[in-house]
Amino acid sequence: MKNAYIIDAIRTPFGRYAGGLAPVRTDDLGALPIKALIERNPSVNWEKVDDVIYGCANQAGEDNRNVGRMSALLAGVPYQVPATTVNRLCGSSLDAVAMAARAIKAGEADLIIAGGVESMSRAPFVMGKSESAYGRAQKLEDTTMGWRFINPKLKEMYGVETMPQTAENVAEQFNINRADQDQFALTSQQRTAAAQEKGFFDKEIIAVTIPQRKGDAIVVAKDEHPRATTIEALT
Repeated sequence: MKNAYIIDAIRTPFGRYAGGLAPVRTDDLGALPIKALIERNPSVNWEKVDDVIYGCANQAGEDNRNVGRMSALLAGVPYQVPATTVNRLCGSSLDAVAMAARAIKAGEADLIIAGGVESMSRAPFVMGKSESAYGRAQKLEDTTMGWRFINPKLKEMYGVETMPQTAENVAEQFNINRADQDQFALTSQQRTAAAQEKGFFDKEIIAVTIPQRKGDAIVVAKDEHPRATTIEALT
């Protein structure tokens, strides 16, 4: 069995909801790191890429159908290279990398681009079709978070808690108290801020330039997190 190696890796900054990256289409956002890989690895024959695997949890708007394929084409990957999009919700991009590694180790591929994209800022509202002629019972759903068009059978079997509700359930089940959660959160934010200040993430981030109708372009060059907070504010 062959070994699988990560040869190069790059990403855009992480953005806040409705933050600096919100004006960028999801498929355009997904194309940026692939394009950067192509530009900084000019010796690679990109027609030799066996597959592009992208993770995406939402797939309700501009990321619909096969955002991995759309991102690859927008980035300039030759059209002969196939692409797929996988969905394991919050684990989608990690699953894409794992799938790529397994394919290489099994001898099914030699070179794969793996990653993912998500823009909850641009997640659309969706409306189901009427269930009857001239029906007026259409329901509008927000695709930003949570399940939509819920199957009542699965709701009865397992419930439909959102991630925040699930976090409350987990905290209760495993006796995780609020003070420990707040301290963990604060420490995490402080460590991220310190790493950012030291330039720890600089080499893995490609800046995103967003042209404006008037004036200079907006450049998002670093993660819009962490949040500057205190234990008192969290409490």
